[in-house]
Amino acid sequence: MNIESLKENIKLFYNNEAELRDSKSVKDDWKIIIRQGFCNLLLHEKKKTLLELGAGTGYDSRFFMDNGLRVVAVDISPEMIIKCKDKNLEAYELDFYKVSSLNREFDCVYSINALLHIPKADLYQVLKEIDLILLPDGLFYMGLYGGEDIEKELSFNASGTPRFYSLHSDKYLKNVLGKLFKIVNFESIVVDKGEDIIFHSITMRKLSF
Repeated sequence: MNIESLKENIKLFYNNEAELRDSKSVKDDWKIIIRQGFCNLLLHEKKKTLLELGAGTGYDSRFFMDNGLRVVAVDISPEMIIKCKDKNLEAYELDFYKVSSLNREFDCVYSINALLHIPKADLYQVLKEIDLILLPDGLFYMGLYGGEDIEKELSFNASGTPRFYSLHSDKYLKNVLGKLFKIVNFESIVVDKGEDIIFHSITMRKLSF
């Protein structure tokens, strides 16, 4: 598996999708509920700073900023970063393997349907990067589709550019996440009963040693 090739395909796919995704500002109800729930927790704990990984066009980052957090958005796609900056966000083109290169620390990290593009062999490495930039008692929200332990490449848009997916069972995720974070809440939600699509919604806290 050539990781640089996988990254380039992901970047190309999302570059091609930027205009279309930016035109769709309405989120599914279940995603709105999840986002609001995490935001409520951050406000309750008086968290101040947030990093969004895989920010896409920036709608979630803008939501957190509008709720009083100082937000940094990162994405592998330069076209997505343009959309973020159009929303007056501080945003950087960056892949998840280099998060610590920001030389910043944050109260919380938020990532939804982005870390599923990381191969299983690399997931711990990327999670370690996240751990490095989290402040003590920091919160990390990760949401991603899963349900079974498989890896595959799929093409969904007209360009035919493949996206790599790594899907995880709850058992696998609890094992790898528990090495670095305290799991505060873990839910596996059926978001499409017809397609039997599972979404893992996970809130974590930085471990203290």
